[in-house]
This record gives sequence, structure tokens and C-alpha cells, in this order.
Amino acid sequence: MPSHKSCKKRLKTSNLQRIRNRASKSELRGNIKELRQETDKEQAAQKYKNVMSLLDRAASNGLIHKKNADRHKARLAKFVQKLG
Repeated sequence: MPSHKSCKKRLKTSNLQRIRNRASKSELRGNIKELRQETDKEQAAQKYKNVMSLLDRAASNGLIHKKNADRHKARLAKFVQKLG
């Protein structure tokens, strides 16, 4: 355990941030999976807007790399366009 007061605080805050990051990443992965399983084009387009927003937010917060988010958005856009 840390002995300095600032180290104790850092331990607490980093644990809270880790929990937030895990929750955000889990939500992101779940939404991407839901979108991938969609068969209706209109519903997929709605979900795509939501996922796009989540990806942008995750990239801006440093949860994932910006180019990783861009790659996901491109592949998902291609997927939505192919739906009949």
C-alpha cells in the first residue's frame, strides 16, 4: 500500500478511472456486436449513428486510438451499405 497521501489518492482515482474505462469499452463492444447482427437496413443505420458517436467519444477520451475508431467506422459503414 502507498505511504504518501498523494499516492493513496492516485490509487483511488486510477481505480475509478479503470472501472469507467472498462464500462465504456464494454458498452462500445456490445453496441458494435448488436449492429453487426442487424439485418434491417433502417435499424442498422440508426444503430450506426449511435455507434459512430460512441467511437468518436472513446477516441477523444483516449480509450481507443483515433485511427482504430476510424477503421471501425469505415468497416461498419460498409456493412450497413451492403444490407439489402
